[in-house]
Amino acid sequence: MKSVSALNPELIKAYQSAEYHVMSAKPFILELGKRSEGLVDLAKRFKVECFTFITAYNPYSEVLSDKENAKRNGQLKQELDRLGLTIVIGYGQDPEMTRKKEDGFVVFGLGLDAAKELGVKFQQNAIVWCGADAVPNLVLLG
Repeated sequence: MKSVSALNPELIKAYQSAEYHVMSAKPFILELGKRSEGLVDLAKRFKVECFTFITAYNPYSEVLSDKENAKRNGQLKQELDRLGLTIVIGYGQDPEMTRKKEDGFVVFGLGLDAAKELGVKFQQNAIVWCGADAVPNLVLLG
């Protein structure tokens, strides 16, 4: 596993500039560091105070085939279902669309430590997490 300090600064910048799409009844985009009224609405609906955006695509940023990424995301969904967590489908996309989008999930009510563990389990460099303030933040894993 790569350490966070070994991550390429350009890769971190790509995570920070990515758009994290939430495909709820009223789709919206999470912006890191900015309060999300879409998340506020979903927090009320699902009675939760924290959220995680996570994917199983491209472990440690190694680009895999669409088929392999779909398989890995299916395994992530099975894990989320096993844990009894409420999810909404989403995806991460760089604004210039120079990279393929990465399908993922917005997970409701998953605390920060549990979210980090799940990210590590699925070999991710980072996750997006936010608490009751509904301000999504990039969390580097390592």
